[in-house]
Amino acid sequence: MSYDTQAPPTVPHRAMRNGLGTAALILGIIGTLSGLVPFFFWLAGILGLIALILGLVGKGRVKRGEANNKGVALTGALLGLAALILSVVGAVITFTAVSDAVDEIDKAIKDSAPKDPAAQDPAAKNLADGDTSVYDDDLKVTVSDPKAYKPSEFAAGHTEGNKAYQVTVVIENGGKEKFDATLVTLTGRAGTNGVAAEQIFDEKVGAGFQGTVLPGKKATVTVAFDTPEDAKNLTVEVNPGLDYNASQWELKLG
Repeated sequence: MSYDTQAPPTVPHRAMRNGLGTAALILGIIGTLSGLVPFFFWLAGILGLIALILGLVGKGRVKRGEANNKGVALTGALLGLAALILSVVGAVITFTAVSDAVDEIDKAIKDSAPKDPAAQDPAAKNLADGDTSVYDDDLKVTVSDPKAYKPSEFAAGHTEGNKAYQVTVVIENGGKEKFDATLVTLTGRAGTNGVAAEQIFDEKVGAGFQGTVLPGKKATVTVAFDTPEDAKNLTVEVNPGLDYNASQWELKLG
């Protein structure tokens, strides 16, 4: 008695599609290494995104039985995510460094650029009545609008036929050290020719500044100048002391 035997049909072997997982791993490694250098944040971001996508797709193939490199695909996806995080950190570091560098360059350009002398030195420009000259140590000097003044009968410095004008000078010590006001000098010039305008001394004006001015305090004096009858302007110059430059006020008369 014979039996008819037949071998079972062979099932064709399906090739594993592991390419995406492998590519994700390679790109993830390169992206992560690139992310360690802040300047290459852009490369880390691109490679990290691609690696993450490929790793997730490769992991899906493993679930469907189309691939068998689950560990490789998962590692590639995780490295892609790490590369993305590093790219964000690198971008922040790079942009911050560039911003700081630009600020330093701008500061260097401003420091090296020619400065307006009038903005740096109060004596480099003429002031008008009521203007304040501010020095580096926060000493402030203000000269008021001139007003007609009638000298007393025994006044010194006044010439018969000339006119007299008084101004108020205020010194404010905005610094931290006391200021010696006895060194302040006041001079005047009048008219288009800039002739000397003598300071008038009588029982009401001419005493000048005395003593010291403490920080946060003010000192005020009234000064009178003798000017030609036809003078239309009076230049008052105030020099706070040996360590200061004199400031000038151009005042209109009449």
